[in-house]
Amino acid sequence: MTGSIFETALGAEAFARLHPMMQRRFGVSLEAGYACVGSGTMARIRRGPWWTVPFLLIGRLRHILVADTGSDVPFTIENYPYRDPFGRETVTFVREYRVRRRPARFDATMVLDPVRRVVVDYLGTHQHLAVDLELEVDDRGGLVLRSSEQRFYEGPVGFRFPMAFSGTALLREHWDDERQAFRISLEVHNRVLGFLFGYEGWFTCEFPPATDAPERLKPHRHERRL
Repeated sequence: MTGSIFETALGAEAFARLHPMMQRRFGVSLEAGYACVGSGTMARIRRGPWWTVPFLLIGRLRHILVADTGSDVPFTIENYPYRDPFGRETVTFVREYRVRRRPARFDATMVLDPVRRVVVDYLGTHQHLAVDLELEVDDRGGLVLRSSEQRFYEGPVGFRFPMAFSGTALLREHWDDERQAFRISLEVHNRVLGFLFGYEGWFTCEFPPATDAPERLKPHRHERRL
C-alpha cells in the first residue's frame, strides 16, 4: 500500500482536494514515517438527556463513550502509525481530556480493508466493535467521517451489531486558516435514544517522526476480523 490508509480509501483525486494541512494530518502512515500529535480545547462537550447516561457509562468502561460534559476543556489527540500483530498498518486515534479528576479517553485504532478499500475503525481498548467509515471531502477541504455498519467480536463470537443498541457518529474536521488550527466536531446518535454525545473544538499539531506507536496507545487486544 502506498500513501496512508485514508488516501487509499478516499482515492488520490479526492485526497488531493483536502486542504494541504488536512493532507498532512491524514497522511500519517508507516511510509510517511511521522505521527500527528495535537493539543487544544473542546469548547463544548455535551450529552443527551439523563436516560442516555447508563448507555454512555457502559461505553466508558472500554473507552468508547463517556458521560462527562463541560466547556473549554483541554484535550489531546494522538495519531501514530504502527504494524499490528497481524501485519496490518494501523493508525491510533486516541483522544483524552479531563473534566474532573479522572481522565476520560476515546480509544480507536484504524486499519484498511484492502478488499473493500474501506477504513475500519476498531473502537475501545479491546477492539470488540469494528465500524466501517464512509469518508468524503467537503467544500472547505475538510474531511467528513460517517460511521456505518458495525460488527461485534469476542472470542469465537462475531455478529453484526444491532444499531438499536449502538450509536452512529458524524465527525467533521477542517483547517481554519484564520486561526491556524484544526477544527473538529463530533455527534453520536442512537436510533432509539436520539442524541447521545458530542463535542466541538480546535487543536494544533506537531508531526514527530514515528514508525511505531507507544504501548499506552495500543489496544489491550487486537482483532483479526474486519
